[in-house]
Amino acid sequence: MNTAPLQIAPSRTDTAALEAYSGLLSAVFGAGPKFSSEALAWRYLHNPAGAVVGADAWAGETLAAHYVTCPMAATVEGQRLRGLLSLNTATHPDFQGQGLFTRLARQTYDQGTELGHDFVIGVANAQSTPGFLGRLGFQHVGRLDAGLMARTPRRFEPAEVQFSGTWDGATLAWRLANPAVAYRIVRRGALTGVYADTHLPGVRCAGFVEAEADGAQATAPLGLTLFLGLDPRIPLGRLGFAPLPERFRPSPLNLIYRPLSARAPRRLDPRATAISFLDFDPY
Repeated sequence: MNTAPLQIAPSRTDTAALEAYSGLLSAVFGAGPKFSSEALAWRYLHNPAGAVVGADAWAGETLAAHYVTCPMAATVEGQRLRGLLSLNTATHPDFQGQGLFTRLARQTYDQGTELGHDFVIGVANAQSTPGFLGRLGFQHVGRLDAGLMARTPRRFEPAEVQFSGTWDGATLAWRLANPAVAYRIVRRGALTGVYADTHLPGVRCAGFVEAEADGAQATAPLGLTLFLGLDPRIPLGRLGFAPLPERFRPSPLNLIYRPLSARAPRRLDPRATAISFLDFDPY
């Protein structure tokens, strides 16, 4: 049992820190491309919106717990704001039950506020949702839509949008450079569709943006198309949307939100929120 005193420090992006994060995340969630040092460098360091904001708990040389948020841009009530996506959190088995996640999260949000970020948003699973809502003051915006689309949109329909992730050529190029995922890009009408393989055989998750991407094709990949998100601009009913049965959902997919500055609204309206898998990174 490690008895070294715990030290809380901001998350880092140097090679040694990324290797430590990779080791802890792989030990807690299982090894895979998403938690490789290369993939974490892409996500933590090379994001054009900025390096991660987070906090770590160290017991001597042992990483006891880790929590990071990733900068993102969003258009919120007509203004461009700087936000944080709540992403990776893990606690070493020897240090669970000590409230480390809450301590690290509070320090992260204080740091994010000092750096000028306006909000935190994330998609929480069943285990983490109560902590975000009860101890950290998040709003439960709602459950994301999760289902199969018979057809894909060619344009966004006119709709009131309070919140949407902001994608341009630079941020989309970075997203497509994810070393852990092979994306397929399709340009149909006014939209670019980004497709990624999912946990379901023959099913690909799709997100849609107006930004253009190099190498886009004209035909969607074969297989079923999964939509995860919320978007009042996409008429799911007219596109033959069929919700996934509960047993096939990867998690409850609870959208959570917390303002950090006076520029951000106190609450989000789920009927006017646009977010897709590209924004919260499940694939």
